[in-house]
Amino acid sequence: MNMQFVETRLLRIGYREWNLEGKQTIVLTHGWPDSIRCWHHVVPPLIQAGYRVIAPALRGFLPTTFLQDDTPRTGQLSSLGRDMVEFVAGLNLQQPPVLVGHDWGARAVANACGLQPGIASHMVLLSVGYGTNDPTQSLSMEQTQLYWYHWFMATERGQRTVRAEGKAFSQRMWDSWAPTGWYLPDEFDQTALAFNNPDWADITLHSYQHRWGHAPGDPYYDADEKTLHPAPVLDVPTLMLHGAVDGVSLPATSADKEKFFSSRYERQLLNGVGHFPQREAPLKVAEAILEFLK
Repeated sequence: MNMQFVETRLLRIGYREWNLEGKQTIVLTHGWPDSIRCWHHVVPPLIQAGYRVIAPALRGFLPTTFLQDDTPRTGQLSSLGRDMVEFVAGLNLQQPPVLVGHDWGARAVANACGLQPGIASHMVLLSVGYGTNDPTQSLSMEQTQLYWYHWFMATERGQRTVRAEGKAFSQRMWDSWAPTGWYLPDEFDQTALAFNNPDWADITLHSYQHRWGHAPGDPYYDADEKTLHPAPVLDVPTLMLHGAVDGVSLPATSADKEKFFSSRYERQLLNGVGHFPQREAPLKVAEAILEFLK
């Protein structure tokens, strides 16, 4: 499957596509630290059901690149939402797509729906609940401990680690965010090739520093930041899928979010599944998506 590209105002976004003639488009957006590869076992059931499927690479992940050298390498969450708005526009679709996102991808698609109401026919969030972008949010002591890597990246030592040992740092997340033995080492190695992007460390560090107030935002996104804070109520049918044994985002973080949705909202906990449902239980994820779209 050849890589294709859409140019937005700032990026050349790489994506893979399946079943061009599908009846409707589903956009699958990966998280951190991951890549387009995470969807490979989710895609076949969606194709079989007649959907066109598109999986883009986020900013900072190969093969997506910036168009200009002097563009700030921001990872703030509003930028991910704006990227998604412009990516969908660049696809020139005849009808709104289904937006599916995991981790950073969940933030990207939810923020896109906040920035441009009507951009999606349906939304599916994996592992990250909506309304959790606020730096002033309350956190349990257990959740605070699980976010150790957020705080670590606010330190000079953390920044050096991400720049010098980004792959090893990322593998630590895979090793601790889901039940032991859930992935094969070669799969991580193949996925980590997407981190060989000169912007990966900058995007990673800025994303986690900015979301807790440890780094300034890019003024380019000031209007989007204002739109997204406080989190707007979304008028899009939404499904939340969360692993019951998620080792980084506790299931409690996605509970009781109905107040943020004026349309149909459903939440499912996946027993025995950690932070990567689309990798750990791809058929369950695909079935849940298809059932929701009925």
